[in-house]
Amino acid sequence: MIVVKAGGRIIRDNFEQLVNSLSKLNEKVVFVHGGGDIVSEYSKRMGVEPVFVTSPEGIRSRYTSKEELEVFIMVMNLINKRIVTGLVSKGKKAIGITGADGPSVLAQRKKKIVIVDERGRKRIIEGGYTGKITSVNSDYIVSLFSSVDSVIVAPLAVDLEENTLLNVDGDQMAFSIAKALKAETLVFLTDVEGVLFEGKVVPKMSVTEAKEMSKKVGAGMNRKILMAAEAVESGVGKVIISSGKIEDSINNALKGNGTVIV
Repeated sequence: MIVVKAGGRIIRDNFEQLVNSLSKLNEKVVFVHGGGDIVSEYSKRMGVEPVFVTSPEGIRSRYTSKEELEVFIMVMNLINKRIVTGLVSKGKKAIGITGADGPSVLAQRKKKIVIVDERGRKRIIEGGYTGKITSVNSDYIVSLFSSVDSVIVAPLAVDLEENTLLNVDGDQMAFSIAKALKAETLVFLTDVEGVLFEGKVVPKMSVTEAKEMSKKVGAGMNRKILMAAEAVESGVGKVIISSGKIEDSINNALKGNGTVIV
């Protein structure tokens, strides 16, 4: 079984070729999709101005208010069902879920978050409706494969204590599911060819080398590398970071093109 994650820009700009690539797989796949840019477009149309915050580590992320959570849920389900429709039209058996289904992915709402404001000062603010994943129901996800080839997962987890869906980081969703399933391979499709260091793609890294490399690359990629190392330590066979902008991107990655972390 493999897990594949594609970010919002890949979904927006390479949708058809991504669905084509998914449809060519001959093995069971969990596909986690993003869609932040598309959410922002719909939010603006509906009069909800997107708000972004920056963490002390330099990571820029969406601040999810109650109003934007509703838009987020709507758009993520739209993207999810578009992918499912594309796959079933090509003869594949697919189902689309969020963390509430099953429930499959539980999370806890972040009550407070630390941000860096426009003056460069750290501040603690209300956490909004973003969450940290606490558990994955792997048995439920595996059970779905008795009747489908592909499980398409939107980055929405459920907080049972507060009775709400939460926006969760798509990378975290993919890594959490891959670890819970002990996936053979986790493919991470990005808008670059792999981990870039000194202008070149690093073809392969061990867990130890990945942890060292995380100190030498930018804020976005270093988190992916650290999560990849943790995933391999937790039983995932390997993690591949590769380009999602090319034809048949998933099989291209499975051939080892990009950065392989083992």
